[in-house]
Amino acid sequence: MSSRPRAAWPLVAVFTAGYLAAYLLPTVVGRLSVYLGLTTAQAGLVGSALLLSSASAGFALAGRVERYEARRPARAGLVLAVLGYGCAALSGSVPLVVAGVVAGGLGSGTATAVAAAGIAAQRDPHRTSSLGLLSVSATAGVLYLTIPHLGGGHRLPFASIALVALLAWPATARLDGGTPAGAAAAARGRLPHRRSGLVLAAGMLVWSMAQNALWGVSSRIGVEQVGLSEVTIGVVFAAALGAGLLGVAGAGMLGARLGRAVPIGVGTMVIAGSIVLSSSADGLGAFATGEILWNAFYPVVLSYLIGLAASLDVRGRWAVLAGSASSVGTACGPVLGSVLSQQAGYTAMGLILGAATLLVAAPVTAVALHTGGRPLVPGSVRRRGGAPAALLAATTNSLPGAVPELGAPEQAVAEIDVPALRRRRLVRSAFRTAGGAGQGGRP
Repeated sequence: MSSRPRAAWPLVAVFTAGYLAAYLLPTVVGRLSVYLGLTTAQAGLVGSALLLSSASAGFALAGRVERYEARRPARAGLVLAVLGYGCAALSGSVPLVVAGVVAGGLGSGTATAVAAAGIAAQRDPHRTSSLGLLSVSATAGVLYLTIPHLGGGHRLPFASIALVALLAWPATARLDGGTPAGAAAAARGRLPHRRSGLVLAAGMLVWSMAQNALWGVSSRIGVEQVGLSEVTIGVVFAAALGAGLLGVAGAGMLGARLGRAVPIGVGTMVIAGSIVLSSSADGLGAFATGEILWNAFYPVVLSYLIGLAASLDVRGRWAVLAGSASSVGTACGPVLGSVLSQQAGYTAMGLILGAATLLVAAPVTAVALHTGGRPLVPGSVRRRGGAPAALLAATTNSLPGAVPELGAPEQAVAEIDVPALRRRRLVRSAFRTAGGAGQGGRP
């Protein structure tokens, strides 16, 4: 993918189509259990299969989006999503539903990988990731308000995901279709900042596992522990996702004013407390407060984590790898939540997940602090094989204006065709002795 996408909205559309399945996971797992006769653990395994399939597609495509060009894998992913989730929606056979879920997950992961690579190449990756999370939160919120009133068994959630993937198809025409030779060569080079990237990827895996362990059983907490109906739970989830919209919008406006470490660290602490509150709730007020507060901060922290991963490599390889690691954690979350809730109860589960969330906050925040001096956006002028010139100037006594600001875009270089005869004359005249003319080259 070119490092100069023409617009952010095609990436936002593809991101929404790829990320929606994870947002609808509670209703997908719940309806599989109710309408297909699966146990809670079996339904959770189907949801985990979807997300693991999505993560495997991301790992396979890391660093290869540019090679295949963005448009082709994006369209392949959307086609897989439409066919896979469509098959799961139309079939009442458990094996066919599982096969459709796995195929749809591959499509979702492919679309998400393309979007992540494109977001990393944007001039402001945090803003674009915030727009993507804003879009998927709004879409999921609308579906949580409508699906409980429409019935449709297990079919409706899968059909909704397939429909969103189909609606995102026209946006792929606006994705960059070509790759400059220099960009392709850079994409095949070594991954930069390997230690920071590995710590971030591992942290996002555990972080996402803890979040989705609760998210996967939130509907069951509402039904079994609090005693709410599906319609009431849908309203609570819609309100929570609405709070997430406000949180992402605020994060987009805040941008990099506080850096990344403060939003990630403080936001994760709030999330840990919200997990404990939601899992131990015995009434509508506590349950709704925990879910709304949790969902208000979850996408905010996630947007900064995505932006942090994008800043480590402008070609998007760390963004894809960290996102895929997050998908692995997301996939393991429902199973972990089911096991912990059955073995220890919802309250103990919340305490364990809250503690894990707090523990992982430290290394991830350290990565944000360590990389805080790098520009938040790609495109700064670079030396051949070296650091951005803007960063070098920040540590020297260069004159103001002599180098571009941090994150400033590269200036276009125009090639001038010089005739061969004139070129030889220019080369000969270019080599002179140092000093003034007629002084024998001495100062």
